[in-house]
Amino acid sequence: MRKKLILLAIAMTFINNGCSIEDDDVNFHFTSLEIVGAELPESFDYNQTYEILVNYIKPDSCTNYEGFDVVKDSLTVRNVVAIGSVRTDTDDCTEESIEQTASFNFKVIYTDPYTFRFYTGDNSEGEAQYLEIVVPVNEP
Repeated sequence: MRKKLILLAIAMTFINNGCSIEDDDVNFHFTSLEIVGAELPESFDYNQTYEILVNYIKPDSCTNYEGFDVVKDSLTVRNVVAIGSVRTDTDDCTEESIEQTASFNFKVIYTDPYTFRFYTGDNSEGEAQYLEIVVPVNEP
């Protein structure tokens, strides 16, 4: 019983010292990253899972890749955005513009062709631009 109390006391010490109530400043924000390419198979097989490789641009040293936001626009249309986080607590960011690759898994659950719309950024009018790739599904 005494060991449990000691472990509980140690855990509470770490919890209380690890979080500062006064530190409410947000030191980052999320942003979309420019997608410059994607690797998809020529066709899908129904009910199979595929790894989709996506190339994106990391613009500077303060931006980190966080993942993908894959949104179902309609039955077989998927909008894909690469998400990054940008540190706001430093001005020491060096421009890098490095192309990197990440992936996500995609399961084919419909027999209609899939359209993937990869977000590449906004045009001069502020309208979203996409790299669009259509992948047919083989007959089951």
